[in-house]
Amino acid sequence: MLNEENYVEVINSFSLEDWTPLFDLIPKIEATTDFGQWEEIKGNGTLESPYSFPHVIYSEIVDEFCRITNRMPIMIIFPWMQWDELDNYVKNNEFDFDSIDIPTKCKVISATIRAERFCEGAILSKFKSGQILRILKSIKFQIESK
Repeated sequence: MLNEENYVEVINSFSLEDWTPLFDLIPKIEATTDFGQWEEIKGNGTLESPYSFPHVIYSEIVDEFCRITNRMPIMIIFPWMQWDELDNYVKNNEFDFDSIDIPTKCKVISATIRAERFCEGAILSKFKSGQILRILKSIKFQIESK
């Protein structure tokens, strides 16, 4: 994982070849209609497990995306919950990701993946809304335009 002191320099040093694993996901994401399902895990009625609760089972493309982002690395360690601009990017499904630089897009991806720890289904909602696809296409556009 990257930290706030070095992420811009590291991400800006990536070549087109470095980005290829993520870019190869674009047509797969476009062809995917099911990014995951909510499944109810039933409790057994005992004190250890008295209640049922929903749980997300992600599709292989989402799992692959998470593996690639961790391996590249583009995951950035930063206080994402205090990042004021994040709401501008993730709550607006019409946001133009071409208007921000690639390291900032990687921060959005990092925040989305990290949010999953606190809000199960965060990644699923961003795949279903098309936001992850738009971010990847925007990164590809900017890389190819260099």
